[in-house]
Amino acid sequence: MSSLLAVSRAIDALNTFLGKSVAWLLLLDVLISSINAITRKLFDLSSNAWLEAQWYLFSAVFLIAAAFTLLSNEHVKVDLVYGQLSRRRQLWIEVIGTVLFLLPFCLITIYLSVPLFLSKFASGEVSNNTGGLVLWPVWALIPIGFGLLAIQGFSELIKRIAILRGDLPDAVAIADADAGAL
Repeated sequence: MSSLLAVSRAIDALNTFLGKSVAWLLLLDVLISSINAITRKLFDLSSNAWLEAQWYLFSAVFLIAAAFTLLSNEHVKVDLVYGQLSRRRQLWIEVIGTVLFLLPFCLITIYLSVPLFLSKFASGEVSNNTGGLVLWPVWALIPIGFGLLAIQGFSELIKRIAILRGDLPDAVAIADADAGAL
C-alpha cells in the first residue's frame, strides 16, 4: 500500500501544480476579453481569433483544473443522503462511485475524443470563422483533461481504500472533528 500511496502523492502533486498553473489563464482570459471589448467599442475593431482565444483559455482552465477540483474535494456532490451517513459509508460510496462512474466515464471520454483530436490534428482544421484559430489544440484538451481527471480519480481511490484499511488518517474526519471542537 505504501507504493500506491507514493503514486497517489505524485499524482496529487502533478494535479496541484497544473491546477494552480492554469488558474492564471483566467487572468489572461479576462485581459483578452477586456481589451477586445474596449477595442471593439472605441475603435470598431474586433477579431474572431481573440474571441476564440478566450474560449480556448476558458476550456483549458475548465478541463485541466477539473482534476485539481476533485483533489481539493470541491466537486459537486449530492449531499442530501451522503451527509447523513457515517464516514465509513461515505468512503464506500466514494470508492464505488469512482469505480463505477468516474473512471469509466473518463475512459470512455478519452476513447471517444482521441480519434477526434487526431483527425483535427492531421487535417490542420481551422475554425470556420474568419480569422479563426486552428482547432486541434482545444480538441487536445479533452483527452488531456479527462486523462488527468482519471488519474486523480485513481489517486482518490487509493486514498479512500487506505483510509478504510487504516493505513492513512482521514483528513475529512479530522477536519470535521476540529470544526466540531470550536
